[in-house]
Amino acid sequence: MFSFFQFLFKSRPKVSRTAAGQSTSYSLVPELKQMQQQLQTAFRMFPDFVSRDLQTEPSLGVYYLSNLVDGDLLLQELFHPLLRAVGSMTPEQLVALLPICEPLPEPDWETMQQYLLRGWTYVHLDGYPVGILADTAKVRERSLMKPENESQILGPQIGFSESLQTNIALIQQYLRHPDLCEIGMTLGDLTQTDIRLIYISSRADAAIVKHVYDKLQGLALEALVDTTILVQWLEDSPGSIFPQLITTERVDRAIFPLLEGKIVVAVDGSPHVMVAPSTFLDFFKSIEDYYARWVIGLFLRGLRIIAIGISFYATAIYVAALTYHYEIIPQAVLVPLAQSRARVPFPPLVEALMLETIIQLLSEAGARLPTKVGQTMGIVGGIVIGQAAVQAGFTSNILIIIVALSALSSYTTPILSMAFTIRIIRFPIIISAGVLGLFGMVFSTTLLIIHLLQLSSAGHPYFYPPYAIKAKNKRDGILRIPFPLAPRRSVFANMADNPQKGSSDIDE
Repeated sequence: MFSFFQFLFKSRPKVSRTAAGQSTSYSLVPELKQMQQQLQTAFRMFPDFVSRDLQTEPSLGVYYLSNLVDGDLLLQELFHPLLRAVGSMTPEQLVALLPICEPLPEPDWETMQQYLLRGWTYVHLDGYPVGILADTAKVRERSLMKPENESQILGPQIGFSESLQTNIALIQQYLRHPDLCEIGMTLGDLTQTDIRLIYISSRADAAIVKHVYDKLQGLALEALVDTTILVQWLEDSPGSIFPQLITTERVDRAIFPLLEGKIVVAVDGSPHVMVAPSTFLDFFKSIEDYYARWVIGLFLRGLRIIAIGISFYATAIYVAALTYHYEIIPQAVLVPLAQSRARVPFPPLVEALMLETIIQLLSEAGARLPTKVGQTMGIVGGIVIGQAAVQAGFTSNILIIIVALSALSSYTTPILSMAFTIRIIRFPIIISAGVLGLFGMVFSTTLLIIHLLQLSSAGHPYFYPPYAIKAKNKRDGILRIPFPLAPRRSVFANMADNPQKGSSDIDE
């Protein structure tokens, strides 16, 4: 027992702060040896830090992190030209001689250190207080692939990657227009993550751009790894269960909002971009609706809207009808329903919650397992557990059909974050139906609508109506209408300065 407590409360080993955690403030100095000593001390915890002295006129010091630089580029574009240089060289002459070099933007130690951590090479000339930088960073990224979570049949089959430069190039490939603007910034004290705020200046509303830019500038983050984390910081109501900003890995799903006058935010290292603002109906619209003929797009969009109602209320109506409202059940269904529930020992509310929980467990297990194993687990697990539950008398056949239909309907949502929200909201609606019947369903739906009306996305109403009263604010909402009849103006565009914003074939 004593040894156990001694293990729990044993003292921590002492660590030298000088060797591990202490940071010292340095400054750029003209002397090469002193500069080299400072760099070696500052990067003492980096085994890949390389310091090279070149015996030229004047003497040169080349410093870089070998794991971050492109070795071939460093050798061919930096070392070979430096060794072949004849005569005394100044930093300005080196910049003119070497195409990959440029002056240090800010003549301070912190700026130089950040460039080294990004894969650049610092060249210091003996006798000059400020050296030059060489862009030798090695780009590590996977090849462009199809979007894995937002697959579709029609349209471009290309998705974003983890490289910020590649993602911006993909957007510029589709939008070859001088009004395409980018605002760059860096977030995260530890990660120093590059961010780009992208919009079309002739279409985007300046108020929306300023709103997003001010929120980004006001963030004080220690680290930023992915766009999905940034979205949670930028939401107007972070306590809400509803996602207020869309994240997508599809290039075309980022192009359409830009044409509509919205803003796209890209984060380095993330294969997703953020679209702002986003309304409630935007989460149920697929870009494929515009690639198909308008009749097909109208049918598919209407099918998704119906699926929302099925997912929300199918199980809840079953619970409410069997608990309080037998009179709404048709007589032809009442007898089979009574026979199906004859052996079930639980009340309808407990039965529904139990089966809904099993469905969510199967869905989560299938998503976390490898692809082939996950598909087998979902199909076999659902069949085996469902049939075994009916034979054991834990649930009825009819409820299994209803719960499966509700789960299937929730997955018709194109945006995964909204699909998760729908899966969660089902539970309070079912509980309210089991406690108060249909009155509980009406009460919970009213609270849900009130909550949606209070939300906003990038300062814009989240529950924006599909069609406003004013003709100038009409937009493509619930209905997918033909392109010739589509509104020529977007509610997100800057209509005050540019009254002819929008086009009948691009506004989403």
